[in-house]
Amino acid sequence: MTTDTLSRVFAALADPTRRDMVARLSEGDATVSQLAEPYRMTLQAVYKHLRVLEDAGLVSRPPGRQPRPVRLEVQALDSMDSWIERHRSRVEQRYRRLDAVLVEMRGDEHGRHQGGHHRSGPEAAGDPDDS
Repeated sequence: MTTDTLSRVFAALADPTRRDMVARLSEGDATVSQLAEPYRMTLQAVYKHLRVLEDAGLVSRPPGRQPRPVRLEVQALDSMDSWIERHRSRVEQRYRRLDAVLVEMRGDEHGRHQGGHHRSGPEAAGDPDDS
């Protein structure tokens, strides 16, 4: 999926009505009338939303007579998921490296505190019982 296509997918999903349509289509195909049922908008407005989803490659409608089912296209979701996971993986690797550095720093700090404690305690002052 090209960056331009990916941009269209994310832009299409920026609208809550279109996200809801995609969520509903994840349960199964639906006609435009079925998709329009829960919304307080004209059928023409629903078609406009579907056109944006189609242009982004998120849904398709087979050619033929009405009513035609609207189908969710999994490839668009897979491509989006791959893009997200690639970046999530990079961020998680950065955090793991940061965690390792912090653990190492805490270990060094803990060692200095323990070492400093022994030197400044009674043992360092020459406890008579040590002789």
